[in-house]
Amino acid sequence: MTGQQQYDASDFRQFMSSFPSGVAVVTSVLPDGCPTGFTCTSLCSVSMDPPTLLVCANQASRSGAAAVASGGFAVNLLHVGATAVAKLFAAPTSTRFGSVAWHRTPNGMPALTSDAFAVADCKVVGHLHIETHTVIFGRPTQITYSDAVDRPLLYGMRMFTGWNTATQHH
Repeated sequence: MTGQQQYDASDFRQFMSSFPSGVAVVTSVLPDGCPTGFTCTSLCSVSMDPPTLLVCANQASRSGAAAVASGGFAVNLLHVGATAVAKLFAAPTSTRFGSVAWHRTPNGMPALTSDAFAVADCKVVGHLHIETHTVIFGRPTQITYSDAVDRPLLYGMRMFTGWNTATQHH
């Protein structure tokens, strides 16, 4: 490849949608203690020593700002049966937590009780504002798994899916 190619936002959106990802709901608390959260596919590990991960939140989202302000958040990895929850937390509504089962983590963060197969309770260790988003770095203080291990929910090419168990090798 030589030279620079011109492209528009729709080309970039299509390019990134071609890279499938796991689906998480990132939750935190507002200053009044009310739970808040958003669907997130921008999640990755940063360091193993000490364990650190990052999530990206739209700066227009009050949930990302709540994580930074409160100093904590929980990453809820959704299982394949939680597509409706992924869509719920991606929609602009304030009644999300009335529609899902949840409890507080030891650090007071909301954890999805029946829609997540794993939850990382994290302490914010840094953040950066990049264009329209905030990159939030977290250090897990506790990781819990549900008793019923399920396949993870995946998102790519603008659709939700799960692992094809017929092709899995152990």
